Amino acid sequence: MEANLFLLIGSGVLVATGVYLMLDRALTRMIMGVLLLGNGANLLLLQSGGQAGSPPIIGRMSTLFGERTADPLAQAMILTAIVISMAMVAFMLALAYRQYRYRTDDIIERDEEDRAIAARPKTPAAAPDHDASDDPETGRMSSEGDAFGPRSFEDPVKEADDDE
Repeated sequence: MEANLFLLIGSGVLVATGVYLMLDRALTRMIMGVLLLGNGANLLLLQSGGQAGSPPIIGRMSTLFGERTADPLAQAMILTAIVISMAMVAFMLALAYRQYRYRTDDIIERDEEDRAIAARPKTPAAAPDHDASDDPETGRMSSEGDAFGPRSFEDPVKEADDDE
């Protein structure tokens, strides 16, 4: 199988540029990065299909390629990748429009709540299931946390079964 060097270089440039643009904080550049990355992946899939050939239909031959047929798997994968990248871009455009409606800035900032959650200590007392109502009598946190789980959910069911 001979690879087309121009298509390989082109796909490498598209993938590299797409990754570079996706690492930016501007949402429009992220969308452009997803587009370029998808197109670079499509070119790589095109190269994996091998040389061009006749249409992959039984009994159909072209005068240019004769008995050699094209690989239908690569064509199907490229078609699927086009649909997936189109759906990703549509979703990202919806996110960009939503962000524009709330604030006109295109830059995505770090969320302060995410920073606070990441900086939270790893002790059990700082876990999200602990609150001031752990111990109903004192109101202090306990080592068990809240009484959620199968035991607390099954008690009313057992009482209802005992009544019958």
